Amino acid sequence: MLQKLLFMTFFTWLSHAGLGQNNLISASQSNPDPTPSAWNFHAQNTDIVQGDLPFRAKYSGPNSLNSKGEVQETVTLNLFAGVRLWRGAEAHMDFLMWQGFGLTQTFGIEAFPNGDAYKAGTRDPNYTFARLFIRQTIGLGGDQEDASDDQLALAGKRDISRLTLTVGRLSPLDICDNNTYAHDQHTQFMNWAMMANLTWDYGQNTIGYTTGAALELNQRKWALRYGFFQMPRDKNGFTGDDQYLTWPHGGAYGPFLRDWAMMAEFERRYRISTHPGAIRFLSWLDEANFASYRLATAMLLAKPPDLNNIGQGSGVTIPDSARALHHKYGFGLNWEQEVSKNAGLFSRLGWTDGHYDTWTFTDVDWSASLGVSLKGDAWHRPGDTWGLACILSGASRDNQQFLKAGGTDMLDGDGTLNYDPEKVIETYYNFKIWKSVQATLDYQYVKNPAFNRDRGPVSIFGVRLHREF
Repeated sequence: MLQKLLFMTFFTWLSHAGLGQNNLISASQSNPDPTPSAWNFHAQNTDIVQGDLPFRAKYSGPNSLNSKGEVQETVTLNLFAGVRLWRGAEAHMDFLMWQGFGLTQTFGIEAFPNGDAYKAGTRDPNYTFARLFIRQTIGLGGDQEDASDDQLALAGKRDISRLTLTVGRLSPLDICDNNTYAHDQHTQFMNWAMMANLTWDYGQNTIGYTTGAALELNQRKWALRYGFFQMPRDKNGFTGDDQYLTWPHGGAYGPFLRDWAMMAEFERRYRISTHPGAIRFLSWLDEANFASYRLATAMLLAKPPDLNNIGQGSGVTIPDSARALHHKYGFGLNWEQEVSKNAGLFSRLGWTDGHYDTWTFTDVDWSASLGVSLKGDAWHRPGDTWGLACILSGASRDNQQFLKAGGTDMLDGDGTLNYDPEKVIETYYNFKIWKSVQATLDYQYVKNPAFNRDRGPVSIFGVRLHREF
Protein backbone atom coordinates (compact mmCIF):
# COMPACT_ATOMS: atom_id res chain seq x y z
CA MET A 1 0.00 0.00 0.00
CA LEU A 2 2.89 2.37 0.75
CA GLN A 3 4.24 1.89 -2.76
CA LYS A 4 0.81 2.71 -4.23
CA LEU A 5 0.64 5.96 -2.27
CA LEU A 6 4.12 6.90 -3.46
CA PHE A 7 3.15 6.16 -7.07
CA MET A 8 0.01 8.29 -6.85
CA THR A 9 1.97 11.15 -5.27
CA PHE A 10 4.60 10.88 -7.99
CA PHE A 11 2.06 10.99 -10.81
CA THR A 12 0.20 13.91 -9.23
CA TRP A 13 3.48 15.83 -9.06
CA LEU A 14 4.16 15.08 -12.73
CA SER A 15 0.74 16.39 -13.72
CA HIS A 16 1.17 19.66 -11.78
CA ALA A 17 4.73 20.01 -13.08
CA GLY A 18 3.39 20.24 -16.62
CA LEU A 19 4.87 16.93 -17.79
CA GLY A 20 1.53 15.17 -18.26
CA GLN A 21 0.75 13.47 -21.53
CA ASN A 22 -1.44 16.31 -22.75
CA ASN A 23 1.36 18.81 -22.10
CA LEU A 24 4.11 16.65 -23.51
CA ILE A 25 4.25 18.44 -26.86
CA SER A 26 5.52 21.63 -25.25
CA ALA A 27 7.62 19.78 -22.69
CA SER A 28 9.43 17.77 -25.35
CA GLN A 29 9.91 20.80 -27.63
CA SER A 30 7.73 19.29 -30.38
CA ASN A 31 4.95 20.99 -32.30
CA PRO A 32 2.55 20.26 -35.17
CA ASP A 33 5.05 21.39 -37.83
CA PRO A 34 7.74 19.02 -39.22
CA THR A 35 10.37 20.21 -36.70
CA PRO A 36 11.35 17.05 -34.78
CA SER A 37 11.16 16.92 -30.99
CA ALA A 38 14.50 16.93 -29.17
CA TRP A 39 13.43 14.81 -26.20
CA ASN A 40 10.44 13.45 -24.31
CA PHE A 41 9.41 11.90 -21.02
CA HIS A 42 6.53 9.55 -20.20
CA ALA A 43 5.40 7.44 -17.26
CA GLN A 44 2.81 4.75 -16.68
CA ASN A 45 1.52 2.90 -13.63
CA THR A 46 -0.77 -0.15 -13.81
CA ASP A 47 -2.35 -1.99 -10.87
CA ILE A 48 -4.14 -5.28 -11.55
CA VAL A 49 -6.13 -7.35 -9.06
CA GLN A 50 -7.30 -10.79 -10.22
CA GLY A 51 -9.13 -13.58 -8.45
CA ASP A 52 -10.48 -16.97 -9.43
CA LEU A 53 -13.28 -18.99 -7.86
CA PRO A 54 -12.80 -22.53 -6.50
CA PHE A 55 -13.11 -25.13 -9.26
CA ARG A 56 -13.28 -28.89 -9.77
CA ALA A 57 -9.95 -30.74 -9.81
CA LYS A 58 -9.57 -34.53 -9.73
CA TYR A 59 -5.91 -34.09 -8.78
CA SER A 60 -3.20 -31.45 -8.59
CA GLY A 61 0.53 -31.41 -9.26
CA PRO A 62 3.52 -29.14 -8.59
CA ASN A 63 2.54 -26.53 -11.20
CA SER A 64 -1.25 -26.83 -10.99
CA LEU A 65 -3.46 -23.77 -10.60
CA ASN A 66 -4.73 -23.57 -7.02
CA SER A 67 -8.19 -25.16 -7.16
CA LYS A 68 -9.31 -23.49 -3.91
CA GLY A 69 -9.40 -20.04 -5.48
CA GLU A 70 -7.24 -17.04 -4.65
CA VAL A 71 -6.70 -13.32 -5.20
CA GLN A 72 -3.41 -11.83 -6.41
CA GLU A 73 -2.20 -8.37 -7.34
CA THR A 74 0.51 -6.93 -9.60
CA VAL A 75 1.89 -3.40 -9.77
CA THR A 76 4.12 -1.97 -12.52
CA LEU A 77 5.65 1.48 -12.90
CA ASN A 78 7.58 2.57 -16.00
CA LEU A 79 9.57 5.77 -16.52
CA PHE A 80 10.33 6.40 -20.20
CA ALA A 81 12.78 8.95 -21.58
CA GLY A 82 13.97 9.59 -25.12
CA VAL A 83 16.48 11.96 -26.69
CA ARG A 84 17.44 12.76 -30.27
CA LEU A 85 21.16 12.13 -30.84
CA TRP A 86 21.75 13.19 -34.44
CA ARG A 87 19.84 13.12 -37.71
CA GLY A 88 17.59 10.07 -37.68
CA ALA A 89 18.96 8.71 -34.38
CA GLU A 90 17.11 8.35 -31.08
CA ALA A 91 18.10 6.85 -27.71
CA HIS A 92 15.40 5.50 -25.39
CA MET A 93 15.29 4.32 -21.79
CA ASP A 94 12.56 2.48 -19.87
CA PHE A 95 13.10 2.07 -16.12
CA LEU A 96 10.67 -0.53 -14.73
CA MET A 97 9.54 -1.31 -11.20
CA TRP A 98 7.39 -4.41 -10.67
CA GLN A 99 5.83 -6.07 -7.65
CA GLY A 100 3.28 -8.81 -6.99
CA PHE A 101 2.31 -12.26 -8.24
CA GLY A 102 0.17 -13.93 -10.83
CA LEU A 103 -2.36 -16.55 -9.78
CA THR A 104 -0.49 -19.50 -8.23
CA GLN A 105 2.83 -17.73 -8.90
CA THR A 106 2.10 -17.73 -12.67
CA PHE A 107 1.53 -21.46 -13.11
CA GLY A 108 -1.36 -23.65 -14.21
CA ILE A 109 -2.73 -21.81 -17.29
CA GLU A 110 -1.02 -21.53 -20.67
CA ALA A 111 -2.93 -18.50 -21.97
CA PHE A 112 -2.13 -16.77 -18.69
CA PRO A 113 -4.71 -14.14 -17.64
CA ASN A 114 -2.42 -11.31 -16.45
CA GLY A 115 0.09 -9.74 -18.83
CA ASP A 116 1.87 -8.02 -15.92
CA ALA A 117 2.30 -11.32 -14.01
CA TYR A 118 5.91 -12.04 -14.85
CA LYS A 119 7.42 -15.45 -14.23
CA ALA A 120 9.35 -13.88 -11.32
CA GLY A 121 6.87 -12.69 -8.72
CA THR A 122 8.12 -10.60 -5.81
CA ARG A 123 6.73 -9.30 -2.52
CA ASP A 124 9.17 -6.40 -2.48
CA PRO A 125 9.60 -4.05 -5.45
CA ASN A 126 12.21 -5.12 -8.03
CA TYR A 127 13.80 -2.71 -10.50
CA THR A 128 15.34 -2.96 -13.95
CA PHE A 129 16.29 -0.98 -17.01
CA ALA A 130 13.85 -2.88 -19.19
CA ARG A 131 14.88 -0.97 -22.31
CA LEU A 132 18.09 0.83 -23.24
CA PHE A 133 18.47 1.12 -27.00
CA ILE A 134 19.47 3.31 -29.92
CA ARG A 135 17.34 3.52 -33.06
CA GLN A 136 18.80 4.81 -36.32
CA THR A 137 16.37 5.60 -39.13
CA ILE A 138 17.71 6.07 -42.65
CA GLY A 139 15.28 7.76 -45.01
CA LEU A 140 15.20 6.42 -48.57
CA GLY A 141 13.43 9.44 -50.06
CA GLY A 142 9.94 10.05 -51.37
CA ASP A 143 6.80 10.90 -49.39
CA GLN A 144 6.92 11.49 -45.66
CA GLU A 145 4.61 10.73 -42.73
CA ASP A 146 4.19 12.02 -39.19
CA ALA A 147 5.83 10.10 -36.37
CA SER A 148 3.76 10.53 -33.22
CA ASP A 149 5.24 11.20 -29.81
CA ASP A 150 5.05 7.95 -27.81
CA GLN A 151 6.67 6.13 -24.92
CA LEU A 152 9.37 4.76 -27.23
CA ALA A 153 9.30 7.28 -30.07
CA LEU A 154 9.95 10.97 -30.66
CA ALA A 155 7.62 13.18 -32.67
CA GLY A 156 8.69 14.38 -36.08
CA LYS A 157 8.67 13.60 -39.78
CA ARG A 158 10.10 10.49 -41.41
CA ASP A 159 10.28 9.00 -44.89
CA ILE A 160 7.66 6.34 -45.55
CA SER A 161 10.35 4.44 -47.42
CA ARG A 162 13.00 3.89 -44.74
CA LEU A 163 15.46 1.51 -43.16
CA THR A 164 15.52 1.33 -39.34
CA LEU A 165 18.20 -0.28 -37.18
CA THR A 166 17.57 -0.83 -33.45
CA VAL A 167 20.37 -2.02 -31.15
CA GLY A 168 20.30 -2.54 -27.38
CA ARG A 169 18.07 -3.92 -24.69
CA LEU A 170 14.36 -4.19 -25.52
CA SER A 171 11.59 -6.73 -26.17
CA PRO A 172 11.20 -8.57 -29.49
CA LEU A 173 7.52 -7.62 -29.11
CA ASP A 174 8.60 -4.01 -29.68
CA ILE A 175 9.56 -5.08 -33.20
CA CYS A 176 7.24 -7.90 -34.31
CA ASP A 177 3.73 -9.31 -33.78
CA ASN A 178 2.09 -5.96 -33.16
CA ASN A 179 -1.70 -5.68 -33.42
CA THR A 180 -3.84 -2.54 -33.18
CA TYR A 181 -6.53 -4.25 -31.10
CA ALA A 182 -4.59 -6.79 -29.01
CA HIS A 183 -1.06 -5.97 -27.91
CA ASP A 184 -1.05 -3.79 -24.76
CA GLN A 185 -1.98 -5.49 -21.48
CA HIS A 186 -2.23 -2.08 -19.78
CA THR A 187 -5.15 -0.74 -21.83
CA GLN A 188 -6.50 -3.66 -23.89
CA PHE A 189 -6.90 -7.40 -23.22
CA MET A 190 -4.93 -8.73 -20.24
CA ASN A 191 -4.27 -12.28 -21.46
CA TRP A 192 -0.80 -13.28 -22.67
CA ALA A 193 -2.33 -14.58 -25.92
CA MET A 194 -3.45 -11.04 -26.71
CA MET A 195 0.08 -9.65 -26.23
CA ALA A 196 1.93 -12.13 -28.46
CA ASN A 197 1.70 -15.44 -30.26
CA LEU A 198 1.65 -18.10 -27.54
CA THR A 199 3.77 -20.53 -29.58
CA TRP A 200 6.63 -18.03 -30.07
CA ASP A 201 9.39 -18.94 -27.59
CA TYR A 202 11.03 -15.57 -28.18
CA GLY A 203 14.27 -14.19 -26.77
CA GLN A 204 13.62 -12.66 -23.35
CA ASN A 205 14.55 -12.85 -19.71
CA THR A 206 11.94 -13.92 -17.17
CA ILE A 207 10.19 -10.53 -17.33
CA GLY A 208 10.30 -10.10 -21.11
CA TYR A 209 13.45 -8.18 -22.10
CA THR A 210 16.87 -8.98 -23.55
CA THR A 211 19.69 -7.59 -25.68
CA GLY A 212 19.73 -7.78 -29.44
CA ALA A 213 19.47 -6.01 -32.77
CA ALA A 214 16.64 -5.57 -35.26
CA LEU A 215 16.43 -4.30 -38.82
CA GLU A 216 13.25 -3.05 -40.54
CA LEU A 217 12.64 -2.06 -44.16
CA ASN A 218 9.37 -0.14 -44.49
CA GLN A 219 7.49 0.75 -47.68
CA ARG A 220 4.06 2.28 -48.24
CA LYS A 221 2.18 -1.03 -48.32
CA TRP A 222 4.56 -3.49 -46.70
CA ALA A 223 7.37 -3.96 -44.20
CA LEU A 224 10.06 -6.58 -43.66
CA ARG A 225 11.62 -7.07 -40.21
CA TYR A 226 14.43 -9.21 -38.77
CA GLY A 227 15.79 -9.58 -35.25
CA PHE A 228 18.57 -11.43 -33.44
CA PHE A 229 18.28 -11.59 -29.64
CA GLN A 230 20.07 -13.14 -26.71
CA MET A 231 18.52 -16.09 -24.87
CA PRO A 232 19.13 -16.53 -21.12
CA ARG A 233 21.63 -19.25 -20.23
CA ASP A 234 19.07 -21.00 -17.99
CA LYS A 235 15.44 -21.89 -18.63
CA ASN A 236 13.18 -19.02 -17.51
CA GLY A 237 16.28 -17.19 -16.30
CA PHE A 238 17.68 -13.70 -16.32
CA THR A 239 20.32 -12.80 -18.90
CA GLY A 240 23.88 -11.72 -18.23
CA ASP A 241 22.92 -8.07 -18.64
CA ASP A 242 20.65 -8.38 -15.62
CA GLN A 243 23.74 -8.58 -13.42
CA TYR A 244 24.15 -4.87 -14.09
CA LEU A 245 20.67 -3.65 -15.06
CA THR A 246 18.36 -5.39 -12.56
CA TRP A 247 18.01 -5.08 -8.77
CA PRO A 248 18.17 -7.50 -7.01
CA HIS A 249 20.59 -8.59 -9.73
CA GLY A 250 21.22 -12.03 -11.19
CA GLY A 251 21.46 -13.90 -14.45
CA ALA A 252 24.21 -15.29 -16.63
CA TYR A 253 25.41 -15.16 -20.22
CA GLY A 254 25.13 -18.26 -22.34
CA PRO A 255 27.44 -18.99 -25.28
CA PHE A 256 26.66 -16.08 -27.60
CA LEU A 257 26.73 -18.04 -30.84
CA ARG A 258 24.86 -21.05 -29.39
CA ASP A 259 22.18 -19.37 -27.25
CA TRP A 260 20.01 -17.08 -29.37
CA ALA A 261 16.61 -16.36 -30.89
CA MET A 262 15.98 -15.05 -34.40
CA MET A 263 12.73 -13.87 -35.94
CA ALA A 264 11.59 -12.50 -39.29
CA GLU A 265 8.26 -10.89 -40.13
CA PHE A 266 6.63 -9.75 -43.36
CA GLU A 267 3.74 -7.29 -43.01
CA ARG A 268 1.30 -6.46 -45.82
CA ARG A 269 -0.99 -3.49 -45.32
CA TYR A 270 -4.15 -2.99 -47.40
CA ARG A 271 -7.56 -1.32 -47.44
CA ILE A 272 -11.05 -2.66 -47.98
CA SER A 273 -12.95 0.41 -49.13
CA THR A 274 -11.71 3.03 -46.66
CA HIS A 275 -10.97 0.58 -43.84
CA PRO A 276 -7.32 -0.34 -43.19
CA GLY A 277 -6.15 -3.86 -42.49
CA ALA A 278 -2.87 -5.75 -42.14
CA ILE A 279 -1.63 -9.32 -42.21
CA ARG A 280 1.74 -10.30 -40.74
CA PHE A 281 3.60 -13.55 -41.34
CA LEU A 282 6.08 -14.36 -38.55
CA SER A 283 8.76 -17.07 -38.43
CA TRP A 284 11.37 -17.81 -35.80
CA LEU A 285 14.36 -20.02 -35.08
CA ASP A 286 15.90 -20.52 -31.62
CA GLU A 287 18.95 -22.32 -30.31
CA ALA A 288 19.33 -23.15 -26.63
CA ASN A 289 19.94 -26.01 -24.22
CA PHE A 290 16.52 -27.52 -24.94
CA ALA A 291 15.36 -30.85 -23.52
CA SER A 292 13.93 -33.41 -25.89
CA TYR A 293 10.40 -34.29 -24.74
CA ARG A 294 10.85 -37.88 -25.95
CA LEU A 295 14.11 -38.38 -24.08
CA ALA A 296 12.80 -36.69 -20.92
CA THR A 297 9.63 -38.81 -21.05
CA ALA A 298 11.64 -42.05 -21.32
CA MET A 299 13.72 -41.01 -18.30
CA LEU A 300 10.64 -40.11 -16.25
CA LEU A 301 8.98 -43.43 -17.08
CA ALA A 302 12.14 -45.31 -16.08
CA LYS A 303 12.43 -43.33 -12.84
CA PRO A 304 9.11 -41.66 -11.97
CA PRO A 305 9.45 -38.30 -10.19
CA ASP A 306 8.43 -38.03 -6.54
CA LEU A 307 5.82 -35.34 -7.10
CA ASN A 308 5.14 -35.03 -3.37
CA ASN A 309 8.69 -33.81 -2.79
CA ILE A 310 9.16 -31.72 -5.91
CA GLY A 311 8.49 -28.05 -5.51
CA GLN A 312 6.81 -25.68 -7.91
CA GLY A 313 9.01 -24.47 -10.73
CA SER A 314 9.70 -24.36 -14.44
CA GLY A 315 11.03 -27.67 -15.71
CA VAL A 316 12.05 -29.00 -12.29
CA THR A 317 11.32 -32.64 -13.27
CA ILE A 318 13.40 -32.53 -16.47
CA PRO A 319 16.71 -34.42 -16.06
CA ASP A 320 19.78 -32.43 -17.09
CA SER A 321 20.91 -35.38 -19.21
CA ALA A 322 17.87 -34.84 -21.45
CA ARG A 323 19.24 -31.44 -22.48
CA ALA A 324 21.50 -30.53 -25.38
CA LEU A 325 21.87 -27.68 -27.85
CA HIS A 326 18.95 -27.96 -30.27
CA HIS A 327 17.15 -25.77 -32.78
CA LYS A 328 13.47 -24.98 -32.38
CA TYR A 329 11.36 -23.24 -35.02
CA GLY A 330 7.81 -22.08 -35.65
CA PHE A 331 5.45 -19.85 -37.63
CA GLY A 332 2.75 -17.32 -36.82
CA LEU A 333 0.04 -15.35 -38.59
CA ASN A 334 -1.33 -12.06 -37.24
CA TRP A 335 -4.34 -10.31 -38.82
CA GLU A 336 -6.29 -7.15 -38.11
CA GLN A 337 -9.12 -5.47 -40.00
CA GLU A 338 -11.04 -2.31 -39.31
CA VAL A 339 -14.73 -3.02 -39.98
CA SER A 340 -16.00 0.47 -39.24
CA LYS A 341 -14.61 3.61 -37.64
CA ASN A 342 -15.31 2.19 -34.19
CA ALA A 343 -14.96 -1.59 -34.70
CA GLY A 344 -12.17 -3.98 -35.60
CA LEU A 345 -11.53 -7.72 -35.91
CA PHE A 346 -8.25 -9.51 -35.21
CA SER A 347 -6.74 -12.99 -35.09
CA ARG A 348 -3.49 -14.83 -34.39
CA LEU A 349 -2.45 -18.34 -35.47
CA GLY A 350 0.71 -20.09 -34.28
CA TRP A 351 2.59 -23.36 -34.60
CA THR A 352 5.93 -24.68 -33.35
CA ASP A 353 7.59 -28.05 -33.93
CA GLY A 354 6.74 -29.37 -30.45
CA HIS A 355 9.76 -31.65 -29.94
CA TYR A 356 11.55 -29.63 -27.25
CA ASP A 357 10.68 -27.96 -23.96
CA THR A 358 9.93 -24.27 -23.51
CA TRP A 359 12.76 -21.88 -22.72
CA THR A 360 11.17 -18.46 -22.13
CA PHE A 361 7.40 -18.20 -22.81
CA THR A 362 4.61 -20.83 -22.83
CA ASP A 363 4.30 -24.57 -23.45
CA VAL A 364 1.82 -24.12 -26.31
CA ASP A 365 2.65 -25.89 -29.60
CA TRP A 366 -0.30 -24.61 -31.64
CA SER A 367 -2.78 -21.83 -31.02
CA ALA A 368 -5.58 -19.81 -32.60
CA SER A 369 -7.36 -16.68 -31.41
CA LEU A 370 -10.15 -14.50 -32.77
CA GLY A 371 -11.54 -11.31 -31.33
CA VAL A 372 -13.44 -8.06 -31.77
CA SER A 373 -12.81 -4.58 -30.37
CA LEU A 374 -15.38 -1.77 -30.22
CA LYS A 375 -14.78 1.87 -29.35
CA GLY A 376 -17.28 3.63 -27.12
CA ASP A 377 -18.26 6.30 -29.66
CA ALA A 378 -21.24 4.13 -30.62
CA TRP A 379 -22.73 4.59 -27.11
CA HIS A 380 -21.44 8.16 -26.58
CA ARG A 381 -18.39 7.12 -24.54
CA PRO A 382 -15.54 7.94 -26.97
CA GLY A 383 -12.81 7.14 -24.47
CA ASP A 384 -14.09 3.64 -23.66
CA THR A 385 -13.34 0.29 -25.31
CA TRP A 386 -15.04 -3.11 -25.15
CA GLY A 387 -13.35 -6.28 -26.35
CA LEU A 388 -14.13 -9.98 -26.68
CA ALA A 389 -11.70 -12.73 -27.69
CA CYS A 390 -11.55 -16.54 -27.85
CA ILE A 391 -8.28 -18.48 -27.54
CA LEU A 392 -7.65 -22.16 -28.38
CA SER A 393 -4.27 -23.70 -27.48
CA GLY A 394 -2.86 -27.20 -27.76
CA ALA A 395 0.21 -29.38 -27.16
CA SER A 396 2.12 -31.67 -29.51
CA ARG A 397 2.00 -35.42 -29.00
CA ASP A 398 5.55 -35.40 -27.57
CA ASN A 399 4.52 -32.69 -25.11
CA GLN A 400 1.38 -34.61 -24.10
CA GLN A 401 3.35 -37.78 -23.37
CA PHE A 402 5.86 -35.82 -21.31
CA LEU A 403 3.11 -34.26 -19.15
CA LYS A 404 1.32 -37.59 -18.77
CA ALA A 405 4.55 -39.11 -17.44
CA GLY A 406 4.62 -36.53 -14.65
CA GLY A 407 6.75 -33.88 -16.33
CA THR A 408 6.61 -30.19 -15.47
CA ASP A 409 7.45 -27.47 -17.99
CA MET A 410 7.30 -23.67 -18.03
CA LEU A 411 3.71 -23.18 -16.82
CA ASP A 412 2.19 -26.67 -16.55
CA GLY A 413 2.61 -29.96 -14.73
CA ASP A 414 -0.39 -31.55 -12.99
CA GLY A 415 1.35 -34.88 -12.30
CA THR A 416 -0.52 -36.60 -15.13
CA LEU A 417 -2.67 -35.49 -18.03
CA ASN A 418 -6.11 -36.17 -19.49
CA TYR A 419 -5.45 -34.12 -22.60
CA ASP A 420 -7.76 -31.64 -24.23
CA PRO A 421 -6.88 -28.26 -25.80
CA GLU A 422 -7.09 -25.29 -23.48
CA LYS A 423 -9.96 -22.91 -24.28
CA VAL A 424 -10.18 -19.33 -23.01
CA ILE A 425 -12.73 -16.56 -23.45
CA GLU A 426 -11.82 -13.04 -22.36
CA THR A 427 -14.00 -9.94 -22.33
CA TYR A 428 -13.14 -6.52 -20.92
CA TYR A 429 -14.55 -3.03 -20.66
CA ASN A 430 -12.07 -0.17 -20.37
CA PHE A 431 -13.45 3.08 -18.90
CA LYS A 432 -11.86 6.47 -19.39
CA ILE A 433 -12.12 8.05 -15.93
CA TRP A 434 -10.05 11.11 -16.59
CA LYS A 435 -7.82 12.32 -19.45
CA SER A 436 -4.90 10.15 -18.27
CA VAL A 437 -6.61 7.62 -15.98
CA GLN A 438 -8.43 4.46 -17.07
CA ALA A 439 -10.13 1.60 -15.23
CA THR A 440 -10.99 -1.84 -16.59
CA LEU A 441 -13.32 -4.67 -15.63
CA ASP A 442 -12.17 -8.02 -17.01
CA TYR A 443 -13.57 -11.56 -17.06
CA GLN A 444 -11.88 -14.72 -18.33
CA TYR A 445 -13.30 -18.22 -18.58
CA VAL A 446 -10.73 -21.02 -18.83
CA LYS A 447 -11.68 -24.58 -19.80
CA ASN A 448 -9.10 -27.39 -19.54
CA PRO A 449 -6.40 -25.24 -17.89
CA ALA A 450 -2.90 -26.39 -18.91
CA PHE A 451 -4.46 -28.83 -21.44
CA ASN A 452 -6.12 -30.92 -18.71
CA ARG A 453 -9.82 -31.81 -18.90
CA ASP A 454 -9.67 -33.23 -15.34
CA ARG A 455 -9.32 -29.69 -13.96
CA GLY A 456 -11.64 -26.71 -14.28
CA PRO A 457 -13.34 -24.84 -15.77
CA VAL A 458 -12.13 -21.68 -14.03
CA SER A 459 -13.72 -18.23 -13.82
CA ILE A 460 -11.28 -15.35 -13.34
CA PHE A 461 -12.34 -11.80 -12.47
CA GLY A 462 -10.04 -8.82 -12.78
CA VAL A 463 -9.91 -5.08 -12.09
CA ARG A 464 -7.24 -2.82 -13.56
CA LEU A 465 -6.31 0.82 -12.86
CA HIS A 466 -4.00 2.48 -15.37
CA ARG A 467 -2.43 5.95 -15.31
CA GLU A 468 -0.10 7.40 -17.91
CA PHE A 469 1.49 10.75 -18.58
